[in-house]
Amino acid sequence: MTHYNTFVGMDVHKNSIEIALAQQGRNGEVRNYGKIDSTLNALDKVVRKLLSKGGPLHFVYEAGPCGYEIYRHLTAKGYDCAVVAPSRIPKKSGDRIKNDRRDACTLARLDRAGELTPVYVPLAEDEAIRDLTRAREDAKIDEKKSR
Repeated sequence: MTHYNTFVGMDVHKNSIEIALAQQGRNGEVRNYGKIDSTLNALDKVVRKLLSKGGPLHFVYEAGPCGYEIYRHLTAKGYDCAVVAPSRIPKKSGDRIKNDRRDACTLARLDRAGELTPVYVPLAEDEAIRDLTRAREDAKIDEKKSR
């Protein structure tokens, strides 16, 4: 089993990625790293900075409409990354305040504690077939409506 020095939680949106870091150990610090552009080049720049501080990294982010591009990019470069379903993230009762910084810190903290269950990430080819099937179903529904 790999022991990670830093757990990186990412709250991913169309235009930005909020990043939080959780240091190894039960009492390790959980802190906000900051917000970056939602480009792979900006993410690579942050990864290089984090690697220069030493130790293996473990990335985690919520599945959402932005897809699995970040997962595929990080795993292709040899980094460990997980995608979790928002419905499977443990939440405290009454904790309804939601913002990007808090979400990223929560992801990093829960990942360090081992409380997140990753989802299956389909291959790019499988995802393309799913998109084609969905488009065909939508076209059939539109055809029925027009009749």
